[in-house]
Amino acid sequence: MWPRHKRAHRQTRECGAHMATITKRDLVERICGGGPAGRRVEIKKVLQQFLDLIVDELGKGNRLEFRDFGVFEVKARAARTAQNPKTLQRVVVPAKRTVKFKAGREMRARLEGVSAAAAPEQPNGVLVETKTRRGAGAGV
Repeated sequence: MWPRHKRAHRQTRECGAHMATITKRDLVERICGGGPAGRRVEIKKVLQQFLDLIVDELGKGNRLEFRDFGVFEVKARAARTAQNPKTLQRVVVPAKRTVKFKAGREMRARLEGVSAAAAPEQPNGVLVETKTRRGAGAGV
């Protein structure tokens, strides 16, 4: 069952629809399935290590790809000049790095309400995955 703490039932409003906020604690509870407390602690440690590794790799500028889930990558934003809309004063916005996430095929299908089973398959039942390369020649 869901834990009875306040964060589990937090609601946020986006685009006119209600959506629940799922916390790391909620994920640990779901994975644990009400098992012993020792298992809960282990799952929490593994989940935190996983998240720490993602942050470390992104901090190094590496790209993380989880097949069918999605891709995390760091993008550099150039410095620019912006304008304060209230005072109309010019403001220099420094360059910075930000994280971009691109949803994978299965995630996009689930978000669109299509099951992964509806993905294209070959006659032998093997899932077909096609990738296109930008700027690649016709023979690649």
